[in-house]
Amino acid sequence: MTCIKITKAQNSDTLIFPEEKHFKNIQQLTFNGDNAEAYWSFDDKQIIFQRKNEKENIMCDRMFIGNIPQHEETFQFKQLSSGKGRTTCGYFLPGGKQVIYASTYLGGDSCPPIPDRSKYNNRYLWPIYNSYDIFLADTSGKIIKQLTKTKGYDAEGTLSPDGKKMIFTSVRNGDLDLYVMDLKTEKVTQITNELGYDGGAWFSADGKKIVWRASRPKTAEEIADYKDLLSKGLVAPTQMEVFIANADGSNAKQITHLKQANWAPNFTPDGKHIIFCSNYEYAHGFPFNMYLINLDGSGLEKVSHNKGFDAFPMFSYDGKRIMFSSNRNSGGGYDINLFMADWVE
Repeated sequence: MTCIKITKAQNSDTLIFPEEKHFKNIQQLTFNGDNAEAYWSFDDKQIIFQRKNEKENIMCDRMFIGNIPQHEETFQFKQLSSGKGRTTCGYFLPGGKQVIYASTYLGGDSCPPIPDRSKYNNRYLWPIYNSYDIFLADTSGKIIKQLTKTKGYDAEGTLSPDGKKMIFTSVRNGDLDLYVMDLKTEKVTQITNELGYDGGAWFSADGKKIVWRASRPKTAEEIADYKDLLSKGLVAPTQMEVFIANADGSNAKQITHLKQANWAPNFTPDGKHIIFCSNYEYAHGFPFNMYLINLDGSGLEKVSHNKGFDAFPMFSYDGKRIMFSSNRNSGGGYDINLFMADWVE
């Protein structure tokens, strides 16, 4: 689950914009590097996130955890992953003492190479590293178990609200599809089967539905391009829409028809809306903002108003706060930081 390309912020530094009526008491948690995909523990006391900062010799994403600051405390965090390979998509298990995340470390200690865009007409591409697998670890960083063992990409894992099931993306069938694993038995069930990239899936708070992002190549040219890129361990994320379905994958429906990149979807605490990230308003593909939409695709509402990058929203389990990543307040630079705010309906 790689971040979309970032450009410099185009607005003056600020934590919050006047139009952002859903945010209150916003707080910036990190202040340098690229910090993304921050997800709450079940008790809302911790977050796990991925961080890259070349100034600190963190050359590709590593996994970090930290306690949610109280009052005016500074956010303190520590590295969880070993520093070998690249990591993504961390998630706490109930109890806050174990986590899952994907890592390439079995494929080598160094960071895997990023795509050479010059070979593809400078298209923006995501790498789908074959060495990604999903692991269970404790909060000291000790790997307890390797959860996925099939050949090829396995990543983008999140958990059901009871913590018993993991939904993730895998290429084990030759395409990028969604699978659900029972964490007790490790039985895996494939729940999507249409051609295209299915990823970034989440369960609703009641565990009955899922939401995810997907590409659906239709024309012969689109299908050939998708398959060619996938054979090279790549995917072009510039045409994705948001889908919802029952938790077993049945009754799947596309709920956005905005074109361009619509991704990082999640359910609102009441389960009545989806929050997601999109660049659909901008012909040149940037900025990215967060939006709300009803489950039937109606009622689109713009939530964030940064002229740069806002993405990866996740609500606390009590529904009172939201966490997201943004390049707001970055001095016009490229840093992506974590922000936390009270959520106002």
